[in-house]
Amino acid sequence: MKQITGDLKKSVDALKKLLPAEDILTFPFSSEGGIAFTCVFADPVTDKELLGEQVVRPLSRYTGAATSSEVKKHIVSPEVRTGTELRTLADEVLAGNPVLLFEGMDEALILGTKKVFVRAIAEPSTDVTVRGPREGFIEDLKINTSLIRRRFKTEELMIETSEVGRRSKTAVALCYLEGTAKRDVIEEVKGRLEEIDVDIIPDSSYLTHFLSSRPFSLVKQVGTTEKPDIFCAKLAEGRVGLIVDGSPIALTLPYLLTEDFQSSEDYFVSAYRATFTRLLRLFALLVAIYLPAFYVAAQLFRLQLFPIKLLLTIAGAIRDIPFSPSLEMLLVLLVLEVLNEASIRMPKYVGMALSVVGALVLGETAVSAGFVSTPAIIIIAFSGIGLYAVPNLIEQTGVLRLAMLLVAGSVGTYGIVLLTGFVLFYLVTCENFGTPLVAPFSPIVGHDLKDSILKYNYGSLKTRPKTLKSPNRRRQK
Repeated sequence: MKQITGDLKKSVDALKKLLPAEDILTFPFSSEGGIAFTCVFADPVTDKELLGEQVVRPLSRYTGAATSSEVKKHIVSPEVRTGTELRTLADEVLAGNPVLLFEGMDEALILGTKKVFVRAIAEPSTDVTVRGPREGFIEDLKINTSLIRRRFKTEELMIETSEVGRRSKTAVALCYLEGTAKRDVIEEVKGRLEEIDVDIIPDSSYLTHFLSSRPFSLVKQVGTTEKPDIFCAKLAEGRVGLIVDGSPIALTLPYLLTEDFQSSEDYFVSAYRATFTRLLRLFALLVAIYLPAFYVAAQLFRLQLFPIKLLLTIAGAIRDIPFSPSLEMLLVLLVLEVLNEASIRMPKYVGMALSVVGALVLGETAVSAGFVSTPAIIIIAFSGIGLYAVPNLIEQTGVLRLAMLLVAGSVGTYGIVLLTGFVLFYLVTCENFGTPLVAPFSPIVGHDLKDSILKYNYGSLKTRPKTLKSPNRRRQK
């Protein structure tokens, strides 16, 4: 690779040739000792005020020798590095770190005066808790790693940063506890990150495709969280974490399906309450998936499943409906999905009006006009609410609910049973980084059942989960 030379003009011209954009600026100035300096920086992402205070002003009064070691002593910045390769210096400029060149030296100084745009640390809207920490990750990598460092005051915490993306050069931090995380998992994650060859990584969700053993699987294979306390707790169990610059969502590996039925608040309440809420989430999810399908199957093939009084009520409600039960349910489900998507995308001041239109105008008017029945709207509404009991699985369970509804309208209860068996077989055969997706239920791991859907008190969890195969099993004496 090309190196800079002691000729200041040639070095600046070579660097500008690599960075021809108009927002890449050069600022020449001289010291009192007669040394010529030129600072090359990217205008939008460089803190020019900080650059002037920490670099330009002290060096303009400099009278010493033109050596990098002496010049560095007069720069009042804690982050100063040296570089000689033009390509490396150009990458640093694009990242927001100005490059200082001066006459007579064949190396440049890289200055850490990047302009940082960050929002305040706040509670994530997707994971609201009554008890426990309320901090959430933000889009800045350094702040996110500082939130982790604050919780792990140990030399065992390793944070290794690499760049992913040919053009974006997105910083990705690999986090793990040395001696606690399995070395094979760490190396495999590193290997998969090195194999990624893509233009840009704007968010951590882009990495999930490359980190999954089955990239096209309906079931996700990478854990996600926006809370530092959850992230650190998973690291302490022996997992590996990834934080992507520009994304507030951190990734954890290996992932277990039971994680999404757990909440950080479960560890700040009694074990009885935590177990009850986890079972409640599981029940709500099963109802959300199966209730519309069983309603349609019972109407078409198994009317005897309804109690006689309920059957008479349903018969009176659907008497004048022009659609078949499956088409009616599919229509109501489609309307609910459209309303849900519109309420998310529309401006907030229109959201309330949209709720009124959806609930009163569409719902009430559709029932009065005889397009859909009241039971169908109630069932779909209850199913929609149930999906949000486990928000991290909405995408997967929404597709599964639709599939169950289609087979119920075509084959009936036999179709529901067959599809359920296929889904269970698929889940049992899924694994990522050597860890079964549905562990500790398949295979059965008795110790790990204490913190799965059930929740034992913390005194019973003296060792780390066996499923993760951590080299350091004991976590409390």
